[in-house]
Amino acid sequence: MSVETQKETLGFQTEVKQLLHLMIHSLYSNKEIFLRELISNASDAVDKLRFEALSKPELLEGGAELKIRVSFDKDAQTVSLEDNGIGMNRDDVITHLGTIAKSGTADFMKNLTGDQKKDSHLIGQFGVGFYSAFIVADKVDVYSRRAGTPASEGVHWSSKGEGDFEVATIDKAERGTRIVLHLKAAENEFADGYRLRNIIKKYSDHIALPIELPKEQSAVEGEPAPEQEWETVNRASALWTRPRTEVKDEEYQEFYKHIAHDFENPLSWSHNKVEGKLEYNSLLYVPARAPFDLYQREAPRGLKLYVQRVFVMDQAESFLPLYLRFIKGVVDSNDLSLNVSREILQKDPIIDSMKSALTKRVLDMLEKLAKNQPEQYKGFWKNFGQVMKEGPAEDFANKEKIAGLLRFASTSDDSGEQSVALADYLARAKEGQDKIYYLTGESYAQVKNSPHLEVFRKKGIEVLLLTDRIDEWLMSYLSDFDSKGFVDVARGDLDLGKLDSEEDKKAQEEVAKDKEGLIERLKAALGDAVSEVRVSHRLTDSPAILAIGEQDLGLQMRQILEASGQKVPDSKPIFEFNPTHPLIGKLDNEQSEDRFSELSHILFDQAALAAGDSLKDPAAYVRRLNKLLVELSV
Repeated sequence: MSVETQKETLGFQTEVKQLLHLMIHSLYSNKEIFLRELISNASDAVDKLRFEALSKPELLEGGAELKIRVSFDKDAQTVSLEDNGIGMNRDDVITHLGTIAKSGTADFMKNLTGDQKKDSHLIGQFGVGFYSAFIVADKVDVYSRRAGTPASEGVHWSSKGEGDFEVATIDKAERGTRIVLHLKAAENEFADGYRLRNIIKKYSDHIALPIELPKEQSAVEGEPAPEQEWETVNRASALWTRPRTEVKDEEYQEFYKHIAHDFENPLSWSHNKVEGKLEYNSLLYVPARAPFDLYQREAPRGLKLYVQRVFVMDQAESFLPLYLRFIKGVVDSNDLSLNVSREILQKDPIIDSMKSALTKRVLDMLEKLAKNQPEQYKGFWKNFGQVMKEGPAEDFANKEKIAGLLRFASTSDDSGEQSVALADYLARAKEGQDKIYYLTGESYAQVKNSPHLEVFRKKGIEVLLLTDRIDEWLMSYLSDFDSKGFVDVARGDLDLGKLDSEEDKKAQEEVAKDKEGLIERLKAALGDAVSEVRVSHRLTDSPAILAIGEQDLGLQMRQILEASGQKVPDSKPIFEFNPTHPLIGKLDNEQSEDRFSELSHILFDQAALAAGDSLKDPAAYVRRLNKLLVELSV
């Protein structure tokens, strides 16, 4: 190396400082993962060079044998890792090693608790890569040169993992990156060939290029030291190309951690080789935890794409629909061109066929998880349920399959957990029940106690309780499941079909006829506030409720549209009253039309509040209520 020039000291991004502190303290119990993370990064760098060299072979600079080398120096207490991949220039080094340019960073920092055990899980979700070096090192030096740039544009990055780092320009003859870890005094165990070999075999055996360690050699006294020889210690073959019977679960798990940059094992995986009209290998994983950018639909996502085992693209999003954006994995095609681009992927009919097959593969994997490991699936649903609810709108072909994977809270379980499958709901349905009943709302407490459920409780009919903000939108795309239609119990004129006896129906008609006079008085009193007034068949305990028109937007959807600044079409609720309730009896007997009007508006506002709506004129409601209280106290 020549003398360093253009040397400067720069400060770490605030988030990096916090992350470094956590790395050193929270992950100390699993410190050997530093080597896995650095090897994973080196493998990515080699993949990127291999791909860029397809169109620019000069980038290989005569060194076409791509590899990673790990070495150590017991006397100097260092471990070094070197790759001959794409390398970095000065700007790359400052960007990649000084900041975290990753979506979800702010959410990640916000969720840190100060509890080391909990925070170590968050770090695993976020992915840390290079910074794991500071678990075992109190100083790290990085020497790098980007392929295609002159030797004089090498760069040296150095830091003790505290507040700042140094960057200088150097001469570097070879492309690629060399990382030197100056081990902490307590971590000398890693400056050992046997220890490093075991770590590489344990975590990185699946890496599809050679990882080399120095061969143990004995020097002969009086003779010059022999030239250093290297030996490959990993299998160095693409894991996804091997037969499933030859791959151990531990290998699948470590490969997932490599491609997903995750610390936790996946929930499930599916490894398949397709032959025939199309030929490709796929290895798909369901993560155990959601990434922080899961709900940012524009965030980078997708599978790693290889063509005939040559890496072509990270995050190729064309192979799975958006609602499955959490799936990690690899697809390796024999049918695509090596110079494929994102634009070509979007138009290629081969991709459409592969996307269809891979989507079904994922849904089958989730079905299997739900059937064989219900507790694991419960964890999956907690993390990814809201994203799965995007599925019926995006993937019409698999709507029934997706619906079978959905989970809901219901009146059959007081826990409020979303654990009820539609198939389970139908298995418990009452004899003669040909509908799936549901109710949407802002919170579990609100829907669980809704007056709309009163008749269902009385008859012992289960109702699904939907409280996610996406739920009403979801139900606009789910018309039926297993030939049973969905019915919103707060919408339209409730018809329980065969669940109502002929006697019930006859009694309802007679009551409606008997209360025609009250209906007309209420219409006159409530005026433009309602679209209709009618006798309710939903209520057993409450005096009144508001129902939604069959074609009108529900409250949940209206609130979402209003919050996003969109114009919401005008609609008025249907006022339904319980003819057997004492308040309605008193109202019916009220002679003063002014007092009748005041009491009617109080009942209307109470029904709106019970539905989770806000009052258009809260002051008027308070005034009317106070007036009534004064009258009662006199």
